Amino acid sequence: MLEQSLYLLFGWIPTVVGIALRGIFYRLILHFEGWAAIEDGVRLRFANNIKLGPGVYIDKSVYVHACPYGVDIGQNTILMHGAILHVYNFRQIPHSGIRIGRDSLVGEYSVIRGQGGVSIGDRVYTSPYSQIIAVNHVFDDPSKPFVEQGISAQGIVIEDDVWIGSGAIVTDGVHIGKGSVIAAGAVVTEDVEPHTVVAGVPAKAIRKIEAKIAKDADPDIYFGGGR
Repeated sequence: MLEQSLYLLFGWIPTVVGIALRGIFYRLILHFEGWAAIEDGVRLRFANNIKLGPGVYIDKSVYVHACPYGVDIGQNTILMHGAILHVYNFRQIPHSGIRIGRDSLVGEYSVIRGQGGVSIGDRVYTSPYSQIIAVNHVFDDPSKPFVEQGISAQGIVIEDDVWIGSGAIVTDGVHIGKGSVIAAGAVVTEDVEPHTVVAGVPAKAIRKIEAKIAKDADPDIYFGGGR
């Protein structure tokens, strides 16, 4: 009742006024470390299972469902417009949950389902409409509907400094190594070695990421302080 009452009172208020009020009163239902910015229109369910690190930013229309083993979002991580983080674990899977490290970004309308447990490292960027799905239906018995055969939920691990392209899908049981790149539209069904670019359906390694000598034809590169 407290959770729903606070949403009714403060969840709709726009601008920095609403962000400030939610930063104060949502502490009654969320676990804050420092200050976090939550825009209006954000939907939170079972908020007592959600932990936000300092500097976290949650954009409008984000939905976080944290039942029962929680969602932990690290320092300075951003959840962009329309992202969905979902731990709907009515089967009591013991390793369920979503853990995201620091300085990461979940792109617009991306989906992360954590029934089997999703562990995402630092500086991991998911582009718009990507999906990280740590659950799968069992369909081995042709005499039964798949909804009566249960699910598997091995979990997904994504190490630091990974970039996942737009529309890519990471399936249950996959481990993605540090510094890898998942091309747009790829469907990852097997583990990815560190510093590897994968593409395709199903995704296959297309090259290793190695130091190279810059060429005149290379594109312009921009950083936070300019080019």
